[in-house]
Amino acid sequence: MLENIRIILVNTSHPGNIGATARAMKNMGLSRLYLVDPVDHPTYEAYSRAAGADDVLGDAVVTETLAEALQGCSWVAGTSARLRTVKWPMFDPRECAATSMAQAASGEVAIVFGRERTGLTNEEMELCKALVHIPTNPEYSSLNVAAAVQVLCYEVRMAFLASSEDRPLKTKTAKEDMPATTDQMEGMYEHLYQAMEDIKFFGTSNPDVIMRRLKGLFNRAQTTKREVAILRGIFSAAQGKKSARTPKD
Repeated sequence: MLENIRIILVNTSHPGNIGATARAMKNMGLSRLYLVDPVDHPTYEAYSRAAGADDVLGDAVVTETLAEALQGCSWVAGTSARLRTVKWPMFDPRECAATSMAQAASGEVAIVFGRERTGLTNEEMELCKALVHIPTNPEYSSLNVAAAVQVLCYEVRMAFLASSEDRPLKTKTAKEDMPATTDQMEGMYEHLYQAMEDIKFFGTSNPDVIMRRLKGLFNRAQTTKREVAILRGIFSAAQGKKSARTPKD
């Protein structure tokens, strides 16, 4: 199941952190590294800091946007140094790892780490289904991004070992009842926004605030592919269209 877990670094500015991340991942049996718009990659320094994890670094997938890196993922956790006001489900590293392992049994999972100085933007957070916060010392809470990766990868490793010791028998889940992927959810949100505009729902309200709250609701619900199809059928009906626009599998 570890092969279904991606570690994603967003706009990393220091190549040493990319190399140290690859090393931390390989230490804990993870191999799928994604780099979103890295400032400087590849570099000698990154390979030097990888200290033998050259394969993880060499196979890293580089994308321009976080949305691209998340394609196909059904569960996404975004790391945050601050407890945000957005009402996303909030986990500590151990809870995040346990949920990641459970979700990885049936789909693709991503754990996202933001920029060294500013972390993830609110827009990037909205692509995640949950937030993970490392409870550091409040008097000195600054944590290097590679160190944060090591903490999460260690917890994933421990969750993997625990699940391997007492793994329940798998039950077959219908494809339509699998969790919806990030790109399917984003397609649904776009459809919902358009439908709400068509029926003049927003009025004088701020659409961004309403959509953020609705995204939080769907994140907590762990929406499935079948449910996305049903919801998009409802949106189409509200728009006066004959047939539902269903997500691509």
